[in-house]
Amino acid sequence: MHHYPIFLKLAGRRCLVVGGGEAAARRARDLASAGARVELIAPVLEPPCERLLDEAPEGLVHRAELFRAGMEAGAALVVGATGDEATDRTVHDACAARGIPVNVAGRPSLSSYLTPVLVDRSPLQLAISSGGAAPVLARQIASRLETLLPAAYGRLARLAGRMRDRVRATLPDRDWRLRFWERVFDGAAAESVLAGREADGEAELLRLLEQERCRAAPQGEVFLVGAGPGDPDLLTFRALRLMQRADVVLYDRLAAPALLDLVRKEAERIPVGKRRGQHTLPQDRLNDRLVELAREGKRVLRLKGGDPFLFGRGGEELEGLIDAGIPFQVVPGVTAAQGTACYAGIPLTHRDYAQSCRMLTGHRRQGQPEMGAHAPYREDETLVIYMGLANLAAVCEQLRGHGLPEAHPAAVVAQATTPEQQVVSGNLRTLPERASAARLASPALVIVGPTVQLQPRLAWYRGEAEARDAEASVDPCWTGGARG
Repeated sequence: MHHYPIFLKLAGRRCLVVGGGEAAARRARDLASAGARVELIAPVLEPPCERLLDEAPEGLVHRAELFRAGMEAGAALVVGATGDEATDRTVHDACAARGIPVNVAGRPSLSSYLTPVLVDRSPLQLAISSGGAAPVLARQIASRLETLLPAAYGRLARLAGRMRDRVRATLPDRDWRLRFWERVFDGAAAESVLAGREADGEAELLRLLEQERCRAAPQGEVFLVGAGPGDPDLLTFRALRLMQRADVVLYDRLAAPALLDLVRKEAERIPVGKRRGQHTLPQDRLNDRLVELAREGKRVLRLKGGDPFLFGRGGEELEGLIDAGIPFQVVPGVTAAQGTACYAGIPLTHRDYAQSCRMLTGHRRQGQPEMGAHAPYREDETLVIYMGLANLAAVCEQLRGHGLPEAHPAAVVAQATTPEQQVVSGNLRTLPERASAARLASPALVIVGPTVQLQPRLAWYRGEAEARDAEASVDPCWTGGARG
């Protein structure tokens, strides 16, 4: 995050807009709408500013003079919108010397703050900024949001504002209030207000408040959520919704740390990821911790890579919750096998190559692979082997010893679906050495089967790591055509 977004209280405060054109008119109108006392400084006004003055917004005055250093003294905020580089720089330098927030229209380098594109449903406001990099994109996003947010959201926000003190007095616990408001905004109260039945909405809000008042304490709950293979875009809508409601999150060693940025900012974060030979929190203790946190009335998010029920030990965690009588929800995720195969360009099944797919694990409780337990293997099936990178040589050797030929196609995909994705292909004889040379990092999946040979043709996603490797491998003397 390169900029810190804030909303300034400018009601009754003096602000300057330097300029007399269309850009100055827009900024002056917005500041006056926020209640500021706006001084429009320009010797001559163009038609947009003249029309604005004719509308006579309260608090707007025109000073028919050039800007001079010193005029900014005492201002809460200054806008430079002359389009003249020398004047705009003078405005910036004068404000910078006094520590006054200043924005020069179209000149991020001369601005101490940026003006976002606004979606206004007062008192609800959404501000969108690209940090000056792509203002047209910010406007397009704002236009889309305008169509998604009815004007009635302003009425809903005003109702919540009127009831805020009453709710605070009834529910002194902050987390309890948060859950109450989520029920209001997700339920019949909000629907009534949005449909124009504000009295019905207020009555429903009061009914819910009385219901909460009669509770002894907020009830805890556990959300067991599959985070998918890494790319945040692969999360389900339901997963995102629950991630925004959690009071505390216990998370695995996720392929993409950016997934945690989507969790509610106030939520406590507890890492419980497992590495080979090292458990941040042993599974039995983790199961108990979920129960303890839920009994404290917290909404607990258990965020797991891939899908909770596929080599994720989700079933073990749920058994503990059931025994303790803790309510829970389970949200499936895109499995690591599905996401990895798709982003690597390796079909799990294909009519001409593989008619079945098996998902296996590359280690057992003793920490060593036992691939013989899953034999026999077929040459027309796909094997997806979880947790197989650390014991890759042994995995490949055991597969060869149980019916698969040395030349059988195999690949390792590391950091799948993320910008750091790497794919190393070979066969059951060459893959361990190639993967070692590539210094692949977990999490990684091993894919074995005839569809691996389609990877060069079907690969559509190239992470930053693969792009760097490809660029480094280009012969600088090669200018095109067939290579000898």
